[in-house]
Amino acid sequence: MKNQWTSFLFGIVKVSIQGRGTERFLNDCIREKIVVWNVSRNHKEGMNFFIRLQDVHALRRVVRKNECKCHFEKRLGFPFFLRRSWRNSGFVLGLFAFLLVIFALSNMIWGIKVEGASPETEHLIKKELSRIGVKTGKFQFFVENPDEIQKSLTDNIEQITWVGVELTGTTYHLKVVEKNQPEEEKLVSPRHIVAKKKATITKMFVEQGQPLTTLHENVQKGQILVSGLIGKEDEQKKVAAKAEIFGETWHLSTITLPLKTTFHVLTGEDKHKHYLQFGSFKLPIWGFKDPEFSSYIVEDDVRYVKFLNFTLPIAYIKETYRENEKVTREYTELQAKEAALDRGRKNIEDKLGEGEKVIGEKVLHESIENGKVKLTVHYQVIENIVKTTPIVQGD
Repeated sequence: MKNQWTSFLFGIVKVSIQGRGTERFLNDCIREKIVVWNVSRNHKEGMNFFIRLQDVHALRRVVRKNECKCHFEKRLGFPFFLRRSWRNSGFVLGLFAFLLVIFALSNMIWGIKVEGASPETEHLIKKELSRIGVKTGKFQFFVENPDEIQKSLTDNIEQITWVGVELTGTTYHLKVVEKNQPEEEKLVSPRHIVAKKKATITKMFVEQGQPLTTLHENVQKGQILVSGLIGKEDEQKKVAAKAEIFGETWHLSTITLPLKTTFHVLTGEDKHKHYLQFGSFKLPIWGFKDPEFSSYIVEDDVRYVKFLNFTLPIAYIKETYRENEKVTREYTELQAKEAALDRGRKNIEDKLGEGEKVIGEKVLHESIENGKVKLTVHYQVIENIVKTTPIVQGD
């Protein structure tokens, strides 16, 4: 018989008949549209076969018309399992409660481990995690996903440069890279301070060593700015030169910018859909209508259900549909030139350190080709030009 699993779900009965006219009995069953399968002879010269639970009433009508004796030998299927379970409801409820507790505990946060952070930074991280709701004892479904947690920590804690967040089982693992704090050099060998590039000195503060240059002087790459040899020529002493020297340098950049650009931007409108996923099947539970957006992007937030150390093929999915629209931006030649200069300046500023800045620019060449503005620009930059080199024998 086909679909035996479906019949098992609604109940199966094994029937035994004995007496005269067993074949006629089976024919009457078929006329009454009773589904019969696994028909076999038994040792009492009768027959055994299976029927669906829903056909029992029709079978009784057939019994009244025939001389065969009929009795039910076995009752199989989900309805009979429920009936037996009800008789042992205490055990079933206890088992269900046990599984429910294990399920709940498997989907809670039981640990937060921070690696690579100093005790002070670790305290700030755990304080921020607690503020956004990531703490032990809370359900994983009710906290932000690891990407959002990472963004919140990076934005709100100045002491860290990068943090990686990973959920393994019931524990969040955080790997932290702290900002490099300048440490005072304890033991430094004798050295000179030289220029790391061609520049005009604009600021100079010598803490230790013999200055060999002055403000507003042009210096070449590798030129000694502060000597580590101090004292008279015949009684010179070697020291570790130390100074803060900034100079005006020049950066040559080539920037290309199209006069017309087409791109997509988010409008701020969004819609949400919620699903329960079982394997590859998704069951919608909220937000059944498709968004009325002509153009949109979809973001998925998938939370798998866990049981002990196993990830079950069951998940809660939140789909976010964000509306976007096509925007065309057009520059005039003057606007494109200004935007290209700003872009070039920002590219340089992103590479500069504390106290360094762009103070001016000069356009060396400008052209328009294939709908694009192309600029060659000289940027004037104030930056730290200090580089150290050890004093070798014979200096």
